[in-house]
Amino acid sequence: MLLVVTMRGCIQREEARRYGRLLSGTICAVLLLVTAIASAGGQMPAEVAAQSPSVPVTPVSITLEEAIRRAEANEPSYAASTAESKVSSLDRPIARAGLLPSVAYHNQALYTQPNGQQNQAGQGVGAQPSPRFIANNAVREYASQAVVNETLGLGQWAAVRRADAEAARSAAELEIARRGLVSAVTGLFFESIAADNKVVVADRAHAESADFTRLTTKREQAREAAHADVVKAQLAEQQRERDLSDARVAAEKARLELAVLLFPDPRTPFTLTRPDDAAPLPSHSDVEQAAAKSNPELKSALAALSVSNADVQAARSAYLPDLGLNVTYGIDAPQFAVNGPDKVHNLGYSASVTLDIPVWDWLATEHKVKQSEIRRNATRVALTATQKRLIARLEEAYSEAATAREQLASLDASVATAQESLRLTKLRYTGGEATVLEVVDAQGAFVSAENAREDGRVRYQAARADLQALTGTM
Repeated sequence: MLLVVTMRGCIQREEARRYGRLLSGTICAVLLLVTAIASAGGQMPAEVAAQSPSVPVTPVSITLEEAIRRAEANEPSYAASTAESKVSSLDRPIARAGLLPSVAYHNQALYTQPNGQQNQAGQGVGAQPSPRFIANNAVREYASQAVVNETLGLGQWAAVRRADAEAARSAAELEIARRGLVSAVTGLFFESIAADNKVVVADRAHAESADFTRLTTKREQAREAAHADVVKAQLAEQQRERDLSDARVAAEKARLELAVLLFPDPRTPFTLTRPDDAAPLPSHSDVEQAAAKSNPELKSALAALSVSNADVQAARSAYLPDLGLNVTYGIDAPQFAVNGPDKVHNLGYSASVTLDIPVWDWLATEHKVKQSEIRRNATRVALTATQKRLIARLEEAYSEAATAREQLASLDASVATAQESLRLTKLRYTGGEATVLEVVDAQGAFVSAENAREDGRVRYQAARADLQALTGTM
């Protein structure tokens, strides 16, 4: 009996030690998990699961119009241009408010130390203590008045004109930023599509090289080709494998560059929908008319000239007098009341008209006028340069777009020709009429033709986007 009790006690102590080790292991695991979460930036388990690559995410389908819309919402430089345009548009009502009278409700209570003398009060009958300050009317004075002021001068009209011109220039600069962003997004959009297509081309070329390597191996085993053919085919296959890796890296870079403009997280998966590659170009005369009418650079230069003209007008306005009007209605009396002693009416009004005529300011106004005229002359030169640059850029962009579009059909024909050449060369090699070098060259020519076609598509779309940016048809 004692032996049984002793054994039972030993078993219980062993179970307790096992339970303690299990509990310690559980506590350590929990602590390690908490430490891992803290080192990951305090992410919750749901967030970690959301970022796990094992969770399937449906790619977002993006068209060119959707890409432009997303870029306009996410690009910081365009957001800054938008804010600047909105701020400039608010300057217009601010400047126009300067043409209208201002209204203020003035309230004041004034106490002045008396000088011990008595004077005749302005309200009522009898005398009142005289204030020590002769500028004040009474020892106690209360003012509660509505004051209307209006100043008329050429400077106010010049300020309104300048604000309108600045708003027009900011709007033109915003349009320049928008079209620049559209051109950039268009280029990245088609470059990403071309990079994806080049991955397909490289993958097909790698498969073609692997198939040719198997063909040369079989011919060597059948004693129909030398081992040098196998070696050459293997070298070509290895090169195609490296080309495939490079194409995948280039495609990933292109997608990330575009995703930075489109998504909060550049790693967001998406697919691109290619628009029509062969969209027609307008005629040269239509392009010139659209550029003359809607080019934002030209609008900005014209608005800058309007700003300079307004600055000259504002500087010359200092030669002319300003007319000031003032109307005051309310109380200015020793009592804060509508009626004073003996029913004297404290409530009343006053009006004044002032005309300030400039006489002499030591030629400061003349110098300011000369400064504004010098700046205006420089702005005119900039306008002329903008017009000439627009003409040159328009000719270059139209020639580039027309040439790139004409070459699209030629590039398609080159791809078809290279594909047929590769097929025939492989047949000739199988029949023992061609060498392995001819097959490898045909493979390289086919890959080069397909890559050149993708580059040609990107070139045409980029030239078309540049032309649309110049003509304002985006």
